[in-house]
Amino acid sequence: MPKSLAALSHAQAKEIQWLLTDVDDTLTWQGQLPPETLDALSKLQKAGIKVVAVTGACAGWCDQIAKLWPLHGVIGENGAFWMQKNESGFHTHSLSPLPAMRVQQQALIKQLAQLLRDYPGIDFASDQDFRFCDVAINLGQDRVPVEADIAAKLLSDIHQMTLNGQKVKATQSSIHINVWVGEHSKRISSEHYLKQHSDFGSLSLSNVAYVGDSLNDESMFEWLPVTFGVNNITPLLGKLSSPPSFVTAGNGGYGFAELAEMLINSR
Repeated sequence: MPKSLAALSHAQAKEIQWLLTDVDDTLTWQGQLPPETLDALSKLQKAGIKVVAVTGACAGWCDQIAKLWPLHGVIGENGAFWMQKNESGFHTHSLSPLPAMRVQQQALIKQLAQLLRDYPGIDFASDQDFRFCDVAINLGQDRVPVEADIAAKLLSDIHQMTLNGQKVKATQSSIHINVWVGEHSKRISSEHYLKQHSDFGSLSLSNVAYVGDSLNDESMFEWLPVTFGVNNITPLLGKLSSPPSFVTAGNGGYGFAELAEMLINSR
């Protein structure tokens, strides 16, 4: 089981140079971005800790985050692409060509629309038109949350799907089921991002940490030696084979701010 954040040693905290973070219910809380989160991001940037959002959020939302928030970059739609604003301008990079992803996405929408006929009251996310690659099914964004057993059955049904001979991938966050075809993931694209933006050969995994809140963060918890969950992950810990190393006392962005303060104080 994870330890409380207070158990994180000064030496472990000081090692962290890159902080990768989920967004929904990790930086936000109850559908809003607390001022404490934005303040924490700004302080981390000033302290020289590079923060990268790694999220299932749509391209439209990621565009805004990358342009306006004090972040090193944003990896969006569970690894389909990343966006970064720097001195040379605004850049979008994808592991697969964007036109090819769009074609697969439209075919996937048609297939999922057939499946959702068996799930009355469940529909695509309202931001689907602003997505480059994946298809998001709304479980709890601006709606009464879908019951856990129904969400689990829907996720299981999606995992049985194929598209043009390729296995359909899906993962569940606190608000969506995200569905896509392709080899990208939060874990794979995070490693690609670090290789492109750091001296990855000399970077130790102890220099990289991750903070999240949901089932779709498990691959990140498994990959990195030091990881964090905000407190609202606690009800899900029994479903994770690879839980985070530490859990904050606060929920969502409040827990993130708590973690940020500890990392900054270690400098």
